[in-house]
Amino acid sequence: IIFSAGDSAVATTRLKALYENEVVARTPRTSFFNCLKNSAQQFYFRPKEDDAYLLAGYPWFKVRARDLFVALPGSTLSIDDPVRFEKIMHTAMPAMRAYMENGRFDAVIREIEHPDVFLWAIWAIQQYAKHEGVEKARELYGDFVKEVIDYIRDQKHPDMKLMENGLLFANGKDKAITWMNSTVNGKPVVTRSGYIVEFNALWYNALCFYTELMGGVPVDGIDPIIKSMDKSFPETFVNGYNYLFDSVNGSTVDWSVRPNMIFAVALPYSPLTRMQKRAVVDIVTKELLTPKGLRSLSPKSEGYRPYYVGPQYERDLAYHQGTAWPWLLGAYLEAYLRVFGKSGVAFAERMLISLEEEMSLHCIGTIPELFDGNPPFTGRGAVSFAMNVAAILRVVDLLKKYNAE
Repeated sequence: IIFSAGDSAVATTRLKALYENEVVARTPRTSFFNCLKNSAQQFYFRPKEDDAYLLAGYPWFKVRARDLFVALPGSTLSIDDPVRFEKIMHTAMPAMRAYMENGRFDAVIREIEHPDVFLWAIWAIQQYAKHEGVEKARELYGDFVKEVIDYIRDQKHPDMKLMENGLLFANGKDKAITWMNSTVNGKPVVTRSGYIVEFNALWYNALCFYTELMGGVPVDGIDPIIKSMDKSFPETFVNGYNYLFDSVNGSTVDWSVRPNMIFAVALPYSPLTRMQKRAVVDIVTKELLTPKGLRSLSPKSEGYRPYYVGPQYERDLAYHQGTAWPWLLGAYLEAYLRVFGKSGVAFAERMLISLEEEMSLHCIGTIPELFDGNPPFTGRGAVSFAMNVAAILRVVDLLKKYNAE
């Protein structure tokens, strides 16, 4: 029996063929991966025929620069759609260049001015190189990567400076410049300024990837920065308790245990030793890991607010002060597999089970924006969030490769 409901009449003789054609064209929601694949494709946004973007989420998010680049590899490469990756990058690169050259904001891609957006763009290209080969990545994006690195080295970004020790110093005192971007009365709820841990982890990774892109030989002007960061990064961020400071601004040091340090382990290139990486994974596991993602703040740290409830003001205060984020779980599991290798596969697979449960909750077949940091870890915020879906797709893809090996 074929049942059809619509707002206009159709010829009933065509219904069976129409139904069969529609079924063939769709990915059936018969598995965790297929649900995530369907969800990822729903973020594709093409306001014009020649443009391609990723929406940050549903129902209210538009196109945001950081979300676009963080979600891009998982939403395209992890579902074997490199052409879609290329189309979106083809749209995004001119917008990035326009900002770098004359400070012009894009009409569609919002928040393009945030300093780490440029570093996430290089990370996305790095994932493309891993999927499609370094040679093809160099051909399509080598010039763009060089432009971004030169832009940062030439001190052209208004909110970020390259210091003599090779680290990036960013000004986030008066405005939110990181992904922890909630504000109250125009001021950041979480003030992250100075040497910011994931900014510098991304910067080190970007420089090393550029060297790889250029054939693996030391690049003039780049190699000295890498060598300087091999020393300055651990000296600045590794503290006496063997985890990483979230930010360091002169004598002002943020001792809060936050998840941003995990990127110094998850990224392909890191200035940390194996023991330092293990220590970071250990404390994140003990204090930040939940079944639904990493907490944005440890329960042992001052200001912990695990429940994203109440009026807007209350929710803004809790947004990055203890709520759990699934996209960070993606980074954590990638870091875990880097540290423990194949012995970590079973643990990573078990961690995904709790997110598989979400396929039948809230917005069916996708992952919401965030979760409460305490049990029962209720889903909150936007009903479908691109960075979360993409991060978990990347983990599923990574586990397939580990299991294949």
